[in-house]
Amino acid sequence: MHVPDGFLDAPVSVAAGVFAAAAVAVSLRGARRELDAPPGAGAFGTSTGGERLAPLAGLVAAFVFAAQMLNFPVAAGTSGHLMGGALTAILVGPWTGVLCLSVVLLLQGVLFADGGLTALGVNITVMGVVTVVTGYVVFRALVAVLPRGRRAVTASAFVAALLSVPAAALAFTGLYAVGGTTDVPLGKVATAMIGVHLLIGLGEAAITALTVGAVLAVRPDLVHGARSAVRPLKLRVDGRLVDAPVPIALTTARTSRRRLWAGGLAVSLLLAGVLSFYASGAPDGLEKVAADQGIDAEEREHATADSPLADYGVGDLGDTWLSVGLAGVIGVGVTVAAGTGIFWAVRRRGGPDPESGAGSSDPSGPRATGEAPGPGTTGVQER
Repeated sequence: MHVPDGFLDAPVSVAAGVFAAAAVAVSLRGARRELDAPPGAGAFGTSTGGERLAPLAGLVAAFVFAAQMLNFPVAAGTSGHLMGGALTAILVGPWTGVLCLSVVLLLQGVLFADGGLTALGVNITVMGVVTVVTGYVVFRALVAVLPRGRRAVTASAFVAALLSVPAAALAFTGLYAVGGTTDVPLGKVATAMIGVHLLIGLGEAAITALTVGAVLAVRPDLVHGARSAVRPLKLRVDGRLVDAPVPIALTTARTSRRRLWAGGLAVSLLLAGVLSFYASGAPDGLEKVAADQGIDAEEREHATADSPLADYGVGDLGDTWLSVGLAGVIGVGVTVAAGTGIFWAVRRRGGPDPESGAGSSDPSGPRATGEAPGPGTTGVQER
């Protein structure tokens, strides 16, 4: 749903830009707290230090970029792609999620001529803020009433992602009602936008649920939204269940942060560098509605249409497969580097928190000593 230049008039574009800038500024403050989770914030009662979470947040941004290159067919010659608002909010938190999508949308607009530069504020508002807020509010409401467990988290992620997409379509329709550049009946625009994006939402929901479920299976302590919804590890000691010390809990995780990051990067490169060639070439939901309803009558050519990476291809390469694949690999590399650098800077700027980070827990307890369970102690994962 990347809005191009010319769909909305200057006042609405400027207002959306101011709102988006304010949202990013507020998110910078909130992201510092999310990237510096205090002891006990993890699903297993672990601390997830900010410097270690910054690369994971950068990876999430790169994964969203890669997944957005894979348009999937919907119906009637229309395609859709991941927006990623609910996904990023659940994985790294809503404030960091807004920043992830802002990084992706900025790079897409500047390097790949995807989404107008004058409409950047509109795209961040619609695809970044609205999807993150809607997805995270729905997700938190569902996990609060459903039984604790991984299935509940995955199901909540599915519904949250499903509803976030038509919410974004409704937000665009509202902006168009105020500042649309063509005289089109608003009822037709709203019906067409919400209808097609409900279908696209099913694909968004499936991708989000599968991704969240995959991370939950290997490192539930790194899923921001699951910190209060996944049961902590318990140990059976003399017939009683007690909370596991952090070092023991960490040994139950089947994948280290480094391996998770490497695996996620490999998947992102595969999506953008190989599978993107097979993406649907049909117009996405907004493009289809715009063409059918005449919204695109005043569309302007993108300011970076002559960019070497415009339209997700390397212009000097004659081989289409190689051109698309190389552009995708470059995009993933730039996004993960820019995202990691930004999130690391955000975390460092927040300053040290005396109540966070490794080694801040009681030195006399098993968290510091890493002592193994004594005789008669067995590990049991409560689910």
